[in-house]
Amino acid sequence: MAKMATLEIDGKKYEFPIVEGTENELGIDIKSLRADTDGVVTLDPGYKNTGSCESAITFLDGEKGILRYRGYSIEELAEKARFLEVCYLLIFGELPTEEQLEKFHNDIKSQSHVDEDVKRILDGFPKSAHPMGVLSSLTSALVAFNPSSVNVDSEEDMYKAIVKILAKFPVLTAWTYRKRLGLPLDYGDDNLRYVENFVKMMFKKPSGEYTSNPLVVEALNKLLILHADHEQNCSTSTVRIVGSSHAGLFVSISAGIAALWGPLHGGANQAVIEMLEAIKADGGDTKKFMAKAKDKNDPFRLMGFGHRVYKNFDPRAKIIKKAADDVLDSLGIEDDVLSIAKALEKEALEDPYFVERKLYPNVDFYSGIIYRALGIPVEMFTPMFALGRLPGWIAQWREMRLQKEPIGRPRQIYVGENLRSFVPIEKR
Repeated sequence: MAKMATLEIDGKKYEFPIVEGTENELGIDIKSLRADTDGVVTLDPGYKNTGSCESAITFLDGEKGILRYRGYSIEELAEKARFLEVCYLLIFGELPTEEQLEKFHNDIKSQSHVDEDVKRILDGFPKSAHPMGVLSSLTSALVAFNPSSVNVDSEEDMYKAIVKILAKFPVLTAWTYRKRLGLPLDYGDDNLRYVENFVKMMFKKPSGEYTSNPLVVEALNKLLILHADHEQNCSTSTVRIVGSSHAGLFVSISAGIAALWGPLHGGANQAVIEMLEAIKADGGDTKKFMAKAKDKNDPFRLMGFGHRVYKNFDPRAKIIKKAADDVLDSLGIEDDVLSIAKALEKEALEDPYFVERKLYPNVDFYSGIIYRALGIPVEMFTPMFALGRLPGWIAQWREMRLQKEPIGRPRQIYVGENLRSFVPIEKR
């Protein structure tokens, strides 16, 4: 017999079914609440207690520090998989065979050309434009060069759209970076793997041969995998709700990029480096700022520690911490800001105040360290995040359309003025 939840309003009882997920999560199905109760709705600012959908893509348990893609642990994927394998897994539900992966990569390479007119759009932005604004605009502009709508009932049409965005998005991201630095745009190399090719498009200098650093490529491969999806976060929910209007894939992802831009979401790793810069400018006394972070009356916030969802150690941070250490050791970088970061990390992991509250360094803390070590400017941190999150956005958009979810339309509780009569302007 199905489990039911009972709600009582003014002495009248209403029953609603309880839905159970495959990991034993429980949810009260209230889709008939408003109709059954003659207009009653729930109020949940930020949707912290509201499930917007049933999804088979990502499982997250913040209390236990668990993150899995399609049932595979993030730890095992980061250790054993390539980013493109994880893209395929998230989007299509299973890890690809060698043949499937080769075809997937070849299809992506065949669509990597970006129309020359997109360059003209890029040229219209000043160098001072924030890369996230540029990237969102260029992604949206792809619609103009691919005007036909995706027939979601056609596997072929859906596949072509997915391949196109996976092919062109790394190019747009690299171009956005090179535009900011005044470097000529690079088209990449079809002989390279997906992540290695992106690294080349980012870092190849105008003269001379490009030689990749395997450690850097591997660190970025891990970072992209760790950022690939994270359940119904702000940007993912944005992609789904925009797509629920039957907006196309490219424009839905453009909306996701805009949502990711905010400092409370994808901009957090940029905020980490800006905080470290501020500590350096103040003299570099980490103990002083640790004390400020513990002072409830001080507005200072220690960025990159703790997580809104994880009440334990961020599982992604455990993985990327080693990659950060390896990159710093390999490149032999002398940087006061990164030294401050290491000092903060050490103190936070040993300070009872932070340990008791489980305020451990999170993935934003370590990703910011890696990006800075690679010479990537802080404004490009969030576009790098967007590249990693791309397959998650695609998978969520595809799932939402295939499940034929209704258009997103939240309700509200009105708290404004009651009916009033219009007052002519001369009598106001």
